[in-house]
Amino acid sequence: MTKFSFEKTVNAEREHVFKIFSDFENYQKLFPQHFPSVRTRSVRNNVSVVEEHLNLGDEELLIMAKHVSIPPVFHEVFVIGGDGKGSHIQEQFIDVLDGTKILVDVNLKLKTKIHRLFRKNKSRLDYEQILNDFVKTAEV
Repeated sequence: MTKFSFEKTVNAEREHVFKIFSDFENYQKLFPQHFPSVRTRSVRNNVSVVEEHLNLGDEELLIMAKHVSIPPVFHEVFVIGGDGKGSHIQEQFIDVLDGTKILVDVNLKLKTKIHRLFRKNKSRLDYEQILNDFVKTAEV
């Protein structure tokens, strides 16, 4: 199990930042380097189940993720199947004077074979690159 947290401030309004981070249906279009394939399987109110191919570093992970959103303040991802089953990501969006503060907590549970390929620091750096690309897109 690998746990880490990030705090980023984005120079954009909270509603806009939240939309970028929680709009998983457009991840493939906006972030093809990280999400080569995204397919929505089910949507009910603020909960969606999504099949995602996620590039984390040099590995492509196939995951089934449950996205739970409370606009514009909270987005949570539970990996319910696939390579990272049991992983959990929380994103909180807070209005601040300069824009939006994002608090991200990541708990990765990668399968044994894959986990050996990713050490904690490498996983953190790879995930931070994805997060930075989201931030750049939100600030445009």
